[in-house]
Amino acid sequence: MDKAEQTMTDNLQKNTGKSLNEWIAIVRESKIEKHGDIISFLKEKHSFTYGFANLVALKTKGSDAGSAEDTGQLIIRQYKGKEHFKPLYEMLLSEIMKFGNDIEVSPKNAYVSLRRKKQFAILQPATKTRFEIGLNLKGETQAGILETITLPNSMCSHRINLTSEKDFSEEVLQWINKSYQNAG
Repeated sequence: MDKAEQTMTDNLQKNTGKSLNEWIAIVRESKIEKHGDIISFLKEKHSFTYGFANLVALKTKGSDAGSAEDTGQLIIRQYKGKEHFKPLYEMLLSEIMKFGNDIEVSPKNAYVSLRRKKQFAILQPATKTRFEIGLNLKGETQAGILETITLPNSMCSHRINLTSEKDFSEEVLQWINKSYQNAG
């Protein structure tokens, strides 16, 4: 369980008086199986916010990244059909880990989150032809390889798209490092 999930789990206990495991038991007793139906049940019958309802639904179904027994399996699934990007991922991660010993690597279902005090980057084989590096660089102007993300509620403010290891450059590393520095 990463820090953000632990905080949310702790707050669930504080806000409802019941632990995550107690809520999972309540949902299982209800015999509700669909994710959306679980969320509706918790919001309507127990006055949950969407975030807490989603956490309980994911944990009940074991369908979140944090419930995976082996994070290595998450990485394998991310690169299925995109195996040619795995060496790029490994090279990026190796270089990023040189920034400092305070980096938390947290694989999710579709990407790997990199956190310091807060998330500073995501590494994602987005498509079969595009590897995306998401960065939190709020206030930074789009420049060169750095693109601004304009989607509402995006986890990152900017991205860098790569198509192969050949696209890796010092500029890529500098942008990631800037995001890392901002997260500390």
